[in-house]
Amino acid sequence: MSRPGRLEREIEFHRSISDRAEAIWNWDSPSGRRRAARRSEIFAREGALAPGQRALEVGCGTGIFLQVAARTGASIVALDLSADLLAQARARVAAEGKVRLSLGNAEQMPFRDGSFDAAYGSSILHHLNIDTALAEVNRVLRPGGRIVFTEPNILNPQVAVMFRLGMTKKYFGVSPDEMAFTRFRAARALRGAGFADIAVKPFDFLHPATPSGMLEGVSRFGRALEAIPLVREIAGSMVITARKP
Repeated sequence: MSRPGRLEREIEFHRSISDRAEAIWNWDSPSGRRRAARRSEIFAREGALAPGQRALEVGCGTGIFLQVAARTGASIVALDLSADLLAQARARVAAEGKVRLSLGNAEQMPFRDGSFDAAYGSSILHHLNIDTALAEVNRVLRPGGRIVFTEPNILNPQVAVMFRLGMTKKYFGVSPDEMAFTRFRAARALRGAGFADIAVKPFDFLHPATPSGMLEGVSRFGRALEAIPLVREIAGSMVITARKP
């Protein structure tokens, strides 16, 4: 029997964690919910999601960000490789009329050229071949279409430990093949895919384990750190934005 390929390993990994995925991804704690809400706001704002717009969520997982996106009035198509995660997303957005779920591979998307006004996603590009995935995102966007992604920042010490030490991958719920990258690698891939107006900014010092009673203070302190050159380079995540010419 041949060894499973990367995509097959991703499918099997997410099948194995699907019943506890949001806990593993640290979205279910008070801090995690705040972090998710901030990302949802970024997607809506930077993606210019609004009535009359058609947007693609790449790697929607369990649908954490779909409800906020749908409530902007935009029509949303949500793509994921995992049928197990899509089943949870479907249940979450059952009442949202402008969301359509699609099972598929983000490196070979089942959409026509120029299908979308915007594309967004959280922690998905580092699961993929970033060059292939961004070229495919570019293909399905109309001219002038916007992208916004949030990704873990490999320059953050904890993120580096999570992704680079094999013995910690299972503990942190990191799949065998995913690998975070730097903002410089992201910018290079965006240029190679043909995007313009590229910006990749480190952000988010709010740790998922922050106690609820400390959220306000730690959030304010983290926002201050994001404004400090060099210090912000080790933030936990990055925001990636660009436009198709």
